[in-house]
Amino acid sequence: MHLADATWTDVEATETELAVLPVGSTEQHGPHAPLGTDTLAATAVADAGVDRFDGEVVVAPTVPIGVAEEHRQFPGTMWVSPETFRRYVRESVDSLASHGFDRVVLANGHGGNVDALREVAGTITRHDDAYAVSFTWFEAVGDHSSDMGHGGPLETALMRHVHPDLVREDRIEEAREGGADGWGEWVSHTNLAHDSAEFTENGVVGDPGEGSAERGTRLLELAADSLARLLEAVESRDVSRPERR
Repeated sequence: MHLADATWTDVEATETELAVLPVGSTEQHGPHAPLGTDTLAATAVADAGVDRFDGEVVVAPTVPIGVAEEHRQFPGTMWVSPETFRRYVRESVDSLASHGFDRVVLANGHGGNVDALREVAGTITRHDDAYAVSFTWFEAVGDHSSDMGHGGPLETALMRHVHPDLVREDRIEEAREGGADGWGEWVSHTNLAHDSAEFTENGVVGDPGEGSAERGTRLLELAADSLARLLEAVESRDVSRPERR
C-alpha cells in the first residue's frame, strides 16, 4: 500500500507493522541524467522490493532532498544539513510508528545519505517507539557494486531501464569525456576533496556508456531481491532491546 494513494480508512484497515520509507536526493548527475536520479532509483527499488515480498507493507512517499552539499557547485542541486536530514527522517518514522507501522526500512538511493541514515536508524531503535534499519540499493547488487560512481554505469543503467525518457542519450559521450575515473583525490587513505567539482569537470564519475538498459534490468532485480529478503528479516525479528549487561 502506498500511503500517498490510500485513504485514511484504507490505512486503518491494514494490519501490518512493516513500512518502507524511500529516501533520495535532488542533485546533479552529469549532463545526461536527471537531477532526480537518486529519488527515482529509491522509489523504483522500494516498489520492486515490496512487490517481491510475500506480505503487506506500507510504502511512504519518497524523501526527495538529502545530504548533497558535495554537489553544490552544479546548478539545480538541493541539500539540507545532516542534522536537518536526520531529524526529518526520524520524525517521519515517528509519525509512521504512531499509526502502528513501527518496523521501518529506510530505502536509500544516495551515497551522501548513507552515514546519516545509519546513525538515525540507530537513534530511532535505541530511543524511539520504532525499529529502523537503512538499506542502500547500490550496496546490495553483488559484484556490480564495485562499479558505483556518480552518474556512471550503475545509475545510468538503472535510469535507462526505469525512466529511459529522462536519459539524454545525445550527451553520453560528453558525460564520459568530462567525467572522472574514481571518486575523490586520495592520499594516505584520505580523500583530500570535499566537493565533487574538485575532481570531476561535469559531475560524472565512471563511464555511463557501460550502463545499458539490460544491465539496469538486472540491477533492479538484484536490489529488489535484497530488499525483499531484508523485509522478511525485519518482519520476523525480535526487536526488543537487550537488557543491560
